[in-house]
Amino acid sequence: MARVALVTGGSRGIGAAISKTLQDAGYSVAASYAGNDEAAAAFTAETGIKTYKWNVADYDASKAGIEQVEADMGPVDVVVANAGITRDAPFHKMTPQQWHDVIDTNLTGVFNTVHPVWNGMRERGFGRIVVISSINGQKGQFAQVNYAATKAGDLGIVKSLAQEGAAKGITANAICPGYIATDMVMAVPEKVRDAIIGQIPTGRLGEPEEIARCVAFLVSDDAAFINGSTITANGGQFFV
Repeated sequence: MARVALVTGGSRGIGAAISKTLQDAGYSVAASYAGNDEAAAAFTAETGIKTYKWNVADYDASKAGIEQVEADMGPVDVVVANAGITRDAPFHKMTPQQWHDVIDTNLTGVFNTVHPVWNGMRERGFGRIVVISSINGQKGQFAQVNYAATKAGDLGIVKSLAQEGAAKGITANAICPGYIATDMVMAVPEKVRDAIIGQIPTGRLGEPEEIARCVAFLVSDDAAFINGSTITANGGQFFV
């Protein structure tokens, strides 16, 4: 029986690439999304991957959504916490609402996604957690104090979960993508995009599928001894 994988923010961008790659690898995939019904419906029509709508910032909604996934597909074996938002502003202009919106989704959202499945993974003696962090959680970024704080915090979550889950057959790892050719990045003015590419030694943006292949490895049986680690996938732009 195929293992069940849940990908939050799994119907667009990097998340969509992850969902499709895991499906191709033989997983039964559920993709959650927050609000774009049209994109989710198109994604399901294209791939056959079931989509579920909830806000990862809301614990009760996340728990109910995951319970529905498990009722439909079986226990969740793999969680890819990919959902995230930005609310950029220089720190002196950042509002408390901008701070809390990003914290609630990108940081608390990881707790809300992993916590409901954690006991089940412990009982079954198997689990794979992958959190999609960011290069900006490693190096910081102008006008992203909120975002960088969450993505750095995600790395702390992974390192702690790795220690707690190891004896129960659960691994937790993170991926820190650099600049990836998603719709969001491609919408940036060409002049700005060229300046970004100029900072990347490989001379190009990453592809969503390149991040997805990292995920596919980390959740596989071949990666059972990799735990609490961070894969830095940024074309050589930043080294840790």
